Formats: sequence, structure tokens, C-alpha cells
Amino acid sequence: MHEQNDRIHSLMAKCGCGTRLRKMYRATSPRYSVAKKLLRKNMLVLLCGIAAVLPLPAQSSEESGLSANPGAVDIVIGTGQLGRLLGLDKTSGVHLGGVWLGDANYLISGGVEPGKSSFNSLLLLDLDLDLNKWMEIPGAQFGVVYLQFNGQTSNAQAGVVAGYNSLPGLSPLARSELYELWWRQRLFRDKLTLRVGKTVPTNDFNNVTRPLQLHDLTLSIPAVSGLIYTPVFVNPTLLGVMPGYYNSAYGITASLAPTKNVYMSYGLYDGTGARGDQTGLRAVPAFNGYFFNVGEIGYAWQLASLKMPGTFAVGAWGQTGKLSGGGKTEDGAQGFYAFASQRLWLTKPGIDNSGVTSFFQFGMNESKTLIVDKYIGGGVTGFGLVPKRPNDSLGIGAGVSRLNKNDGFRNSEAIIQGYYQIHLVGGIYFQPTLTYVPDPGKTPSLSAATAVTMRVTLLY
Repeated sequence: MHEQNDRIHSLMAKCGCGTRLRKMYRATSPRYSVAKKLLRKNMLVLLCGIAAVLPLPAQSSEESGLSANPGAVDIVIGTGQLGRLLGLDKTSGVHLGGVWLGDANYLISGGVEPGKSSFNSLLLLDLDLDLNKWMEIPGAQFGVVYLQFNGQTSNAQAGVVAGYNSLPGLSPLARSELYELWWRQRLFRDKLTLRVGKTVPTNDFNNVTRPLQLHDLTLSIPAVSGLIYTPVFVNPTLLGVMPGYYNSAYGITASLAPTKNVYMSYGLYDGTGARGDQTGLRAVPAFNGYFFNVGEIGYAWQLASLKMPGTFAVGAWGQTGKLSGGGKTEDGAQGFYAFASQRLWLTKPGIDNSGVTSFFQFGMNESKTLIVDKYIGGGVTGFGLVPKRPNDSLGIGAGVSRLNKNDGFRNSEAIIQGYYQIHLVGGIYFQPTLTYVPDPGKTPSLSAATAVTMRVTLLY
């Protein structure tokens, strides 16, 4: 269960960041030539693409099922292929790798700007050092991650408040940043783990997409879902307060795993994102009365004679400082959340992990200023169900957010989404996704929005 807290083969998500989210929906973003910008500012992506298409070891079925947004749910990102190309083997204690995500979106109908296209590109470059090997410090690990994002207002075009695409967040939509910089220390036979520095709290808290890592690999669940909508990465009731992708934050995370089935985690972070600060772009923390703290406890099990794995977790959070939104102000905010996942079916018990799994999410707060006060959602995912396609996955999910009417939004917004994730070769995946939003939340007058997204993921 301790490994479940820390290891992930997924990648990224939407972060909660303060009042600028409301401004993003009220303002019209500038137009520019997508092709030129992405080529000029992401030349490094081409190099990463070259690294990704070089031969990689064949993936086993337990590695199938990739999170559609890896940077928000992975502590160690990518395959490490870039490091191996530079002569750093797996025993060196150095992981050098990352991921590139690129997608094209087309708003088929409805929303604010029907018929519009948008494009997004995300690059993450990850360096991790095993300090036990390098400095003989038992249980110590150091990590640093660089992020480059160039994108457009895909969600604003559709009028979707909660976000049908988790890649674009708050402005600026062209950014280079020190995404992570941390020291991680395992203590007491790995039962207690501390991580200090600039981190992504959505890796450790409210992470329903986290894969279940079990000793029997034929029972392991890969990334629980490959959905691309924001709520699967961060519960919408936390939008505006919880740091995450791409606004990471400085802080400390403590995780305790007293048994193989139980874990408890607590985190305290720079909470100035709640007042609209771009904490991801900040090189140093700003602890000035705005703090975000969160605690979570979870339990894992194996069900019935087939030992189908499942997990359940609950968490509570608090944000300090003066918050404003929708013409209201308040002193801090609090809330809680819960999530669960359960394997439902194994197609080949004891042979591989192909089958079907499910997940569930819930969250609520009593805030007068945050954009969402209640959320419920869930979905199902199939792994290796198509003959001779063991590393493919497909799934469907849906969620409903109750919105803050003080912002001029609808009462609620629902998102329904389905996808098929295709493993092409090595670390390359292609994923078409279809999204239907019957009631886009930006204004009550918007008609139902339908959008299609084509996403490519390159792990290196």
C-alpha cells in the first residue's frame, strides 16, 4: 500500500487556482498562430519525440493503461529512456526521462465558439537521484522536474467551467517553470515517508487515477482511468485552492503506512494560489498567511476468491486567508472528499491483468467563493479487452458539479466522456476522446457542447 502512495505509471492533471479562473472565463484570450508558436517554443519536444520512437523494451500487460495527464499523478515521470540513451543504466541510481503530450481539440457544436479548434502541448523533463547510491543516505531521493506548456483556451471555447480537457489551465498559457524540486526521505523501514520542497499535491492526495501496485502483477490495476477531463485529476470542489498541475507549490508531505493495507497522509503547502498567485511560476515560496493543508486516510483490499483489488480513501482540507469570488468574501474555506476504485472483472485470472475496473468520486465544501461546492462522478475502464491489443485501454466517465451561481454560472454542469487509448509502439500512445456536456456552466444560455480530442503521449 506504501508503494501505491508513491509509484505511478500515469501522468497529469488540472490544478486548482484562485480567482483568476473566473477571470479566464470572463475574458477573451488573444489569438495566435498555433503551429508557429508550438514549433518555436517546443523545439525540445522534437528531440524528446526522437527519443520516444527509438526502440524500447516491450511493455508487459501490467504496464497497460496510461493516465491521460501524467504530470499530475506521477512522482517519477517517464520510462528513463533518455537517460539510457546517455549511458545511464537502470542500476546507476539516476532516472532521466519525462513525457510529451500534444492534443488537438475540435468543438463540434454548442458552447461559446462552435466550430473552433484548439491545440495544446506539454513537455515534462524529470531527473531523479537515488541518494542511497550517490551519497550513501539510506532511503533518500532527490527530484527536479522542468515544465514547458503552450496551449489555448479549449475549455473556455466550450464554456465548460470544470474543464473537459485537463491540459490548459490558468493564464499564461505559454509558460516555462521549475515544476518540482524536492527531497524525499523514507524512514522506519519505509513505513514513514517525508517529502519537502516544491511538489504536486495531487500526486499524493485525492488521486483516484493512481495505479494499484500489488505483489501479484496479474492483479495490478494500471492507471485507473485514461479520461482527460479535469475532475478525474482534481475534485472540482478543490478548484481554486489545491495546488497541483501546473501550479505546483512548496510544502511538506508526510505519509504513514502502518500496514500493507492502510495509509495516512498529511500535507501543508503554500496556499497563495487561492488569491490568484501563479505558484508554479514562483521560484521561492511565499508563506504569508495563505496556507493549504490536507489530510487523507485510505484502505486497500482484495475481493473474493479472485482477489480483485480495490481501494477507498477519505480526506479533509482547509485553506486559510481572505478569499473572494462572485462578489463575496470569506475568511478561509474547508471541505472533504472521498474516492474509491474496484476491480470488477478479470478476463484471464492468474495470467494477466486484463479486465474491467471502476472508480467513484465525491466532494463538497461550504465555501461562498469557490466555483464548485459539490461534485459526484465515476466511471469504468477496460484493459486489454481487444484481442491481440494487451496494452490498449478504453473507458467512460461522467461527473456533475454544482456551481457557484454568484459567478453567473448555471446551477450545475455535467460532463460525459469516453475514450480509446491505443498503444502504438514503445512509449507512444494515441488517444481519441469524445466529450458531451449537456449544460455548459459558463452561462445558463449556452447550448450543449460536443467536442472531440486527439491526443498523443510520448514517454521517454
